[in-house]
Amino acid sequence: MRGAGGPGTPGPAGPGGGGVNLLALRSHNAALVLDLLRAAGDEGISRLELAERTGLTPQAVSKITARLREDGLAAEAGRRASTGGKPRTVLRLVPEAGHAVGVHLDRDEVRAVLVDLRGAVVGERRAALDLGAGAEAVLGAVRETVTGVLAAGTVGDGSASPLGTARPGQARPDPTLLGVGVALPGPLDHSRGVLHRVTGFPEWDGFPLREVLAEGLGVPVVVDKDTNAAALGLAAGGQGGSFAYLHLGTGLGAGLVIGGSVHRGARTGAGEFGHQVIQLDGPPCTCGNRGCVEALCLGAVERGDLREAARVLGAGAANLVGLLDIDVVLLGGRTVAVAPETFTDGVGAVLEAWARRTGQDAVPVRVAAGGGGVVAAGAAELVLGPVFGRGGG
Repeated sequence: MRGAGGPGTPGPAGPGGGGVNLLALRSHNAALVLDLLRAAGDEGISRLELAERTGLTPQAVSKITARLREDGLAAEAGRRASTGGKPRTVLRLVPEAGHAVGVHLDRDEVRAVLVDLRGAVVGERRAALDLGAGAEAVLGAVRETVTGVLAAGTVGDGSASPLGTARPGQARPDPTLLGVGVALPGPLDHSRGVLHRVTGFPEWDGFPLREVLAEGLGVPVVVDKDTNAAALGLAAGGQGGSFAYLHLGTGLGAGLVIGGSVHRGARTGAGEFGHQVIQLDGPPCTCGNRGCVEALCLGAVERGDLREAARVLGAGAANLVGLLDIDVVLLGGRTVAVAPETFTDGVGAVLEAWARRTGQDAVPVRVAAGGGGVVAAGAAELVLGPVFGRGGG
């Protein structure tokens, strides 16, 4: 397990004691058990079922669950009738035993969400931002937003967050905070947490965002592209198969899940969907090329022609479907949210025409679950995923 700022499972909770004892999470087997507890929900799952589904011995499961209960991560959820012998005790995950913050750092806004171990959002903060305002201003806005969401998070019934209030300059008021995931436009190096020439903002090239934020916040930090984070969150939320998440907001990008895992590529640069050229000598794009899907799509949006934007997006999606043979295309982002049916119908029509030409079934197109918070929630999953033995940071 790696410490603060590392790309693996977040490091220990640090000074202060209490909260989640991440030493209990060093074991791959413990992560498997936690993942099954998370999936079981409030109904819980018995130790026998845990043994059957993990392939572990009942003795090993008993040791793991005893440790998880001792650390406050699991609790009894009653008893269930057995087919023979005495009723079985079932266990459940304790959602409030751990939290993560997910940050969506967009070109003109920063959004932070606080989530519990099940990924449920228990607090949210948003603020205007200019990604080109310089590192000091941007990082200050991130720190302020993270501190704010920790101090004023709310639980489902609207009552105060169990995390309490942060002191000035303190990012983490409670040791249940596992870390902060940050998602922003690429390209970037996910494994090192270093930015490349962010499209439209080349001044960020080479900036060690993960290292600087981890030092400033005092917690482990994971950095990834916005579309990758969203795709990870959607997969963790139950979206199965291989799919593409296309995000159309201030820019255009794709998050790819292939065979159940986020595909980042050899240099973590996969998903630069918006910068495929589909019109030679077309309009200039902020990436320096001409005729990119993003330039054509955003140009149509600026003219108020959302049907044309959807048609262009569909052309790019058809290229992606033909290349990767994915199961479904999911759409998201603030521009899609303005007219979701226009975009699903427009992209769907292009994919249906492509399917007729190839003799294949049309790939379905849907709006992604999670609305405007899908990227921020996915950023939190960058921290939570490794805790449950799944891909993440």
